[in-house]
Amino acid sequence: MTVLAKICGINSFSAAQAAIDHGAGFLGFIYFPKSPRHLGVDAARSLMEQAKQHAFTHQLRVKRVSVVVNPDNELLDHIHRELQPDFIQLHGHETPERVADIRARLNVPLIKAITVSSKDDVAAARAYEPLVAHMLFDAKPPADAGLPAGVGAKFDWTLMEGHKGSAPWFLAGGLDPWNVADAVATAKAPMVDVSSGVERGPGLKDASLISNFLKAVKGI
Repeated sequence: MTVLAKICGINSFSAAQAAIDHGAGFLGFIYFPKSPRHLGVDAARSLMEQAKQHAFTHQLRVKRVSVVVNPDNELLDHIHRELQPDFIQLHGHETPERVADIRARLNVPLIKAITVSSKDDVAAARAYEPLVAHMLFDAKPPADAGLPAGVGAKFDWTLMEGHKGSAPWFLAGGLDPWNVADAVATAKAPMVDVSSGVERGPGLKDASLISNFLKAVKGI
């Protein structure tokens, strides 16, 4: 079973380099000011270009993902124009109607994240699947977190049992180098997403943790 991995919250070249060199399929760059992993558009442009060049130089392939939360059209147009991401990830409370509007507006594949605490949440993905390239299933953060994700919370992976999806989907939420194999075995996830699980502190990506996470994924 080949499992693809996304390292999210990339905010330094050392993190991008570690992710690319050890086989990440996707890099996530966050535009959300409340996040400790937030990058302004100018910083994101420079870092995404560095990552692209590093992958090209080493004949590796990686997809660059711009992560946004409840974006307005002005922000989406700006990110699309300035960053030219391979994917845009919608990580807020976007409705299927809003996702359809974004899809019609931008010629960019979309990833839609939804948070999970019950089977009903998993079932809600069906409304989005015709509109996006991939779904991402994340844990519901604590009520006082102030963030939609990236707080190390995880959910009951057995809720994903039997979920197929119309396209490969990401499992996220509380993953780290030590539990990712169990998570994939339980949820039967074809792709995984990690952020805080490869950090030594909020927003501080650790190259050795990134390496260990991706080695664990390769070993599945």
